[in-house]
Amino acid sequence: MTSASDRTLLVTGAARRLGAAVLRDLAAHGQGRRVLAVDLSEPDPDLAVDGVEHVRLDLRAPAIATLIAKTRPDTVLHLDVLAAPGQAGGRSVMKERNVIGTMQLLAACQRAPSVRRLVVKSSAAVYGCAPRDPAYFTEDTQPHRPPRSGYGKDCVEVEEYVRGFARRRPDVSVTVLRFAGHLGDGVRSPFSEYLALPVLPTMAGFDPRLQFVHIEDVVRALRLAASGAHPGVYNVAGSGSLTLSQLARRLGRATVPLPRFAAPWLGRALRQVGVADFTGDQLELLTYGRVLDTTRMTERFGFTPRYTTAQAVAEHARTAGIRPLIPPEAVRGAEQRLITLLEKHAQDGGNRG
Repeated sequence: MTSASDRTLLVTGAARRLGAAVLRDLAAHGQGRRVLAVDLSEPDPDLAVDGVEHVRLDLRAPAIATLIAKTRPDTVLHLDVLAAPGQAGGRSVMKERNVIGTMQLLAACQRAPSVRRLVVKSSAAVYGCAPRDPAYFTEDTQPHRPPRSGYGKDCVEVEEYVRGFARRRPDVSVTVLRFAGHLGDGVRSPFSEYLALPVLPTMAGFDPRLQFVHIEDVVRALRLAASGAHPGVYNVAGSGSLTLSQLARRLGRATVPLPRFAAPWLGRALRQVGVADFTGDQLELLTYGRVLDTTRMTERFGFTPRYTTAQAVAEHARTAGIRPLIPPEAVRGAEQRLITLLEKHAQDGGNRG
């Protein structure tokens, strides 16, 4: 029987902030397990984790097969699917790293008898966004408009290759986690940068329902998936949802509605102000929204997020230093003065009658 100290966990995409958070969590709960962190880049010194072996390696290169054959991991946790072109150095490089890198990793795992568990971090972006979308996406929902480009399309292709691997290696427990958008301390994404804008551009006539998951819950869900056999595909998101208008009010942000045909202009404008990776699929999200059914997550995966969507938004605003343009106290004071004035007018009118 293999002891905990003999087991090896290989984590890809480990040099970025999420990877570092996962590594810290695994080191704290690893029970003596050996952890290998693989990434194309060296981790920043402030993101390095003690007790973790860092390996600089490009998943697109055949060297990943040599590494897996040599280290014989029993669990592979694949985080190296990039969400923004800026993280990779351009859209074409991003697609290569996401799709070709995953193909090479799966080919190496297929030839490795030591691998017994594969966990892949995917995204709710696989469902796309469209006018006739259902109120809630289950894991089995077929999207009306599958993503045609960008991160969502990459995730669709990654999941196709993962399904092929699962058919060829039925002895491996394969888990795919489709996460809603991340928020929380240290999260840097196109959408988090959008929320930090003093005025939020929106699509006129649309008030999309949005859903998020706190970064701490992302880390907890990945650890749960890597620590036991949980085969299947699971949506992962905080409970509840917020419309974009509700979200703006909670953040104390004004909104400026733009006509739908101005979406390309909005994308260019956001890139010019520094939200460089706000792409077409994210503009679709701002138009139509997306909410996940998480029944399978709680009942079969056995995971309940600590943060609701609303709590994730509030915690993100606090840690990111997002302050209302107009203090809530001033808004409440103005509301109270207006109510008092209306009551006074109503009373005066009654007295005159």
